[in-house]
Amino acid sequence: MKDKRKPNVDTSPTVYQKGKLKAPLTIRERADLTARQQEFIKLVTSKDVKVVFVSGPAGTSKTFCAVLATLKLLSDKRLSDVVYIRSAVESADQKIGFLPGEINSKIHPYIQPLLDKLEELIPKNEVEMLTKEQRIVGMPISFLRGLNFAAKGLILDEAQNCTYNEIFTFITRTGEYSKVFIIADPDQVDIGNKSGFAKIAAQFDDEESRQNGIFSFRFTTEDIVRSQLVKFIINKLGKKKSE
Repeated sequence: MKDKRKPNVDTSPTVYQKGKLKAPLTIRERADLTARQQEFIKLVTSKDVKVVFVSGPAGTSKTFCAVLATLKLLSDKRLSDVVYIRSAVESADQKIGFLPGEINSKIHPYIQPLLDKLEELIPKNEVEMLTKEQRIVGMPISFLRGLNFAAKGLILDEAQNCTYNEIFTFITRTGEYSKVFIIADPDQVDIGNKSGFAKIAAQFDDEESRQNGIFSFRFTTEDIVRSQLVKFIINKLGKKKSE
């Protein structure tokens, strides 16, 4: 007797993306991650998390953890490539015209934090492979309008120095299957009340947002791993600030 049941049909949306990596990445795990940092990695690699607002003081490995999580997803073939965007803070409009040279050489100083994290996490030959295949790219925030990013890891660093409209433009570039990180240190705002991070992050810090895959995550001084000196300085200045 023939089985008359209809075959399962994949109704997932079709998106354009680069081919997956041919082999897993050789990711170096760090033994000094705090319990909170490990919790963050577990949270953001969950398929239910689409966007995460990450805040915390200097030295808490916010960017490092975001890059580590993104590399894991890239290695597991859950993302096709990574786009790193960082505030330039030369003006409220984030223009990069003052640097000489072509666009790649202009952007390079702004993506140096990403390159540093990559070299710490994976072998040099894998960093070169990812950049050569343009699986890891940097982009100024002023270039985002009109773009659509599907199946990508999107990292906006130094978001405390972006305006509300810039963060809005960034977050609305998110296509299907992407993972978005919006990273900020609220104590290092260089554009005064023009900063839009706190306002836009607060609007998504509720249960309705979490049900839609948007989460907020905060690190504290207990998560500072850069050095004991930095931890002392941040705590000392924090006490003075509250007096």
